[in-house]
Amino acid sequence: MVGLDSKVTCYSIPGGRRGPFMKVEGFTVGHFSLGSKLPAKARTDEEAESNLLLRMTHDARRQVMAERGVDKLVLSAPSLAFMYWAGDFGNEYASICNDELSKYCCVDPAKFDFWANANLANPAQAVREIDRAVRQLGARGVCIGGANFSGLEAHSEALFPVWEKLVELDVPVMVHGYNQSIWLGENHHLDKFETSSIVGDCGDETLFFWYLICGGALDVFPQLKVYLTHAGGMALFQLGRLADLNRSMAPDTRNKRPLLEYLPNFWFDLDVHSPGLRRGVVDIVGVNHLVYGTNFGGAYDAVDPTAGLGLSAEDREKIRSGNAIRLLGLDCAH
Repeated sequence: MVGLDSKVTCYSIPGGRRGPFMKVEGFTVGHFSLGSKLPAKARTDEEAESNLLLRMTHDARRQVMAERGVDKLVLSAPSLAFMYWAGDFGNEYASICNDELSKYCCVDPAKFDFWANANLANPAQAVREIDRAVRQLGARGVCIGGANFSGLEAHSEALFPVWEKLVELDVPVMVHGYNQSIWLGENHHLDKFETSSIVGDCGDETLFFWYLICGGALDVFPQLKVYLTHAGGMALFQLGRLADLNRSMAPDTRNKRPLLEYLPNFWFDLDVHSPGLRRGVVDIVGVNHLVYGTNFGGAYDAVDPTAGLGLSAEDREKIRSGNAIRLLGLDCAH
């Protein structure tokens, strides 16, 4: 089994309150700390960081992988730490992440690969970093946030060079929403109930789907491959609405074909909690465009999402490994 939506924490050179840091109150970036109702497992920030790093060792990861039947993880930086808000430091941070992820994976390439980080707030720099990460460091694609790259969005033509580079390299982009309240700085408390993470991540992923199609990017780059985690956010569950209103109610859209004709550009996972909803995703998407999003080390770890769906053994294995191997060009013959 190949787990694609898999997080590993990378640490930057500390700079003011940029982070990321692991603290007693939780994973912290800038002024924002990801909230939790779980009891604190550390008494000091130093202990919190040490606990996290112990969980991220190769041996610790391999042990949990063995328990869950995962043969390979494709790692990404946590979505909170994309650093689109951090100015030029976002460029430096992306390079640090990619260097560290590459080193981590090179220790055991049979078990680990990675998604590159890139600062999409600076598209020209992002293109250079993606090229370096893929060609020199072995990244299998790039993982990005979904809705706000310092004012740029998926439909922005300023991002077209990024999509062009991904097509040139023949690697996919993975889209995972991220906490938009980071942009609030010291006012992040105005985001009540962790809404920007819990609801907003799925909203970000839906917006990316909508903006990429409506902005005409897939007409310019018809070979672009996109993996949307969390089963596409809300896009698949409102797909009929999006398709109909793209045609009848959005005069500024630039897509040249009906919205549903762009579905072959997208891959999804079954990272939703109800077997009934998972069956619906399978019915809409088909087994050839589904991959295994583990949310490994994230907010929750679901049971095998392919279980209990009435799938054949062959189709389950496509979702659990085969599709990802083809999409990312993985070497799983070790």
